[in-house]
Amino acid sequence: MKRLLLLTLALAACGSQRNAENSAVCGITAIAAGNRILDQFQGGTTVLHAPPAGLEGEVQARVVGRGTASALAARADSGVVLGYNGEGFPDRPGFAVALVDDSSEVFRGVVIFETNGPADYPQIGTISSASSTLPLYAMRVNWSSVNDPRCPLFAPRDTTPR
Repeated sequence: MKRLLLLTLALAACGSQRNAENSAVCGITAIAAGNRILDQFQGGTTVLHAPPAGLEGEVQARVVGRGTASALAARADSGVVLGYNGEGFPDRPGFAVALVDDSSEVFRGVVIFETNGPADYPQIGTISSASSTLPLYAMRVNWSSVNDPRCPLFAPRDTTPR
């Protein structure tokens, strides 16, 4: 009986959230997607040398293991400058990758990692929070291998007027 009660409470905690990002399944899916992105990124063949189209204004961003947040992108002489607006932004080490769907060439969002980035890849800019600044890279990614429609890598934007 005690096991049944614990199982029921665990399932209710995982499934009662309105935001799918808050479910245990989607959390695990997001971490696995981060690992797949790193695997594709480390090959170097998908790395972009310039900022992708669509990386401007308010964009979706997320630290691996956290929920979707936003970042404000602006172009500067030194490349793209992003200001992160969310929780969990890492101090160094860390880096960010702007993701472009390799089949549609559409910019999808920015993923932030809490590990050292590559020293020899072309940096397209920076991403900053109030406490630190990290290098920003860009890559084409096999979108269907890192995004599950049931647990999207980036939560759908709320376009409701406030």
